[in-house]
Amino acid sequence: MYHGSFNVDDEKITTKGRIVAMFFRFLALILIAGALYLSTEAIFIVIFLFVIVVPFEKLFPRHKGQKIRRPKLDTDIGYALASPILAILSGIVAVGIAILSLAWIPGLLIRPYVEQIPEQYMPIIGLILFDSLVYWTHRFYHEIPVLWKFHAIHHSTEHLDWASGFRGHPLDGTILAPAFVFLITAGFSLEITGALAAAQLVLGLFLHANVRWKLRWLHRLIITPEFHHWHHTNERDAIWTNYSTFLPIWDQLFGTYFMPKDRRPMVYGVNEEIPDGIIRQLRYPLREWRNPLWYLLHPFQSIKRTFKFALLIVRSMWKSAFRKRGAKPWDVYPKSDSTDLP
Repeated sequence: MYHGSFNVDDEKITTKGRIVAMFFRFLALILIAGALYLSTEAIFIVIFLFVIVVPFEKLFPRHKGQKIRRPKLDTDIGYALASPILAILSGIVAVGIAILSLAWIPGLLIRPYVEQIPEQYMPIIGLILFDSLVYWTHRFYHEIPVLWKFHAIHHSTEHLDWASGFRGHPLDGTILAPAFVFLITAGFSLEITGALAAAQLVLGLFLHANVRWKLRWLHRLIITPEFHHWHHTNERDAIWTNYSTFLPIWDQLFGTYFMPKDRRPMVYGVNEEIPDGIIRQLRYPLREWRNPLWYLLHPFQSIKRTFKFALLIVRSMWKSAFRKRGAKPWDVYPKSDSTDLP
């Protein structure tokens, strides 16, 4: 679960290697074709971002010399084109995460108080609650090893630009589920909650842009590309920092704010050997999990393992929430980042 640079050994070019590579590319093409059959909106989103963001990246580059056709660009655009199908999968799992997170319980408890809030203040209160909850969910996705495996796909890109924000495991997309169900059950309208979720997704795409604007005067007020670039860097002192979505106040309150004045983020990525290609990356977090058929054939053991896994998550959340301010992965998990998988 540690960030850091890594080197992937070149695969030996063998007949078997070529066949396997072609097979995974074929599966990726089928996935993208199926997604485009469902909806072609992703094509227009890619074109829109390219037209809007790329000119600024060329005029005001954060990393000079970074080409538009940089390494792994096809993987990131592939994620964008496959998003209709990936979004369906993410939505299905998000329902389960929303229920299992129990975020609906405090939502129901505060509902009587929310109903007393004047309507004109509902968007502001909703933004504050949404942002604080997403901060903690995002933090848990970084600091709980089994969740990090999914979020690591998004962080595996070594080049931040207009397309890098598309890369992300569909199960990582459930990061908004607890905040979403909390606001809905608390009495906030679907329009307000949906608008906040949509704004988070859209803003996230722009925050990855390769632009040199530092916007220092905004650093403690709202998040900026500089803030998010520090979140993506693999420099040791920046690891486990800058989790906020809209307002950096949460990082300032909980000791994860990192915006040094004397330097800027230079290197991105993780130190895990994340495979290339959509299909391999989709499989990566699940490669150590049991075959789904096992759960059907062993129902009682499955229930036991599920409860054990849930307890592990709760303990890890506690460990993350109450760790020492400024602690790093090697402080909290000094021996291993492995966990018991269900």
